[in-house]
Amino acid sequence: MSNINNIEAAVFRRLLEHLDSRKDVQNIDLMNLSGFCRNCLSKWYVAAAAEEGVETDLEQARERIYGMPYSEWKEKYQTEATAEQLAAFEKNSPG
Repeated sequence: MSNINNIEAAVFRRLLEHLDSRKDVQNIDLMNLSGFCRNCLSKWYVAAAAEEGVETDLEQARERIYGMPYSEWKEKYQTEATAEQLAAFEKNSPG
């Protein structure tokens, strides 16, 4: 089982590296294409930590996922969603 855990951890680190290299890809784009985004990963991180008995909060998880404080990432890289992005999000959102 250890090898599987190591592989999964390596894949997760690679995913974070990839997302870090694609700061141009907005969370709304990720949501529209895949149904999850960096914020979803942050929430999953908190849930997985809790399952392992490790205390963390959403801001700590976001810093791990974004590679910096979330507020800093938003200021540097987040852009205003376009009408097209918002329309696609509404179309794809359950509800």
